[in-house]
Amino acid sequence: MSMTDNEYMKLALDEAQKAFNENEIPIGAIVVCNNRIIARCHNLTETLNDVTAHAEMQAITAAADNIGGKYLNECTLYVTVEPCPMCAGALGWAQLGRLVYGATDEKRGYRRYAPDVLHPKTEVLEGICAQEAAMLMKKFFEGKR
Repeated sequence: MSMTDNEYMKLALDEAQKAFNENEIPIGAIVVCNNRIIARCHNLTETLNDVTAHAEMQAITAAADNIGGKYLNECTLYVTVEPCPMCAGALGWAQLGRLVYGATDEKRGYRRYAPDVLHPKTEVLEGICAQEAAMLMKKFFEGKR
């Protein structure tokens, strides 16, 4: 039985909550291939002291390791916030089949700086559980200011 986009995004939100609890920017990601979750990740930039340790980058690495190949053209990435240009570029190189994200990122999202960076065949669906994702981000940054 396959899950819906909303159900998978709820799992990505669970990952984002883990990040929040670890004092990481609360972004979570899930990679699904053939109706099977092959990666569950969240931001680890503080934990790893690595500016590239975004949820999407962790997910690409974990998914590629799981399937034994670098191309994710049969996979869907569910991520709680619109990917940044770095992550979108990596998703382009991975030839991701489908990208589903929640909240848009007006300041740092890929669509602002590099709208054509994804692979041309990547399907994009935005706005799934956007309000929940945005609220978690807002709550996190309110605690920082």
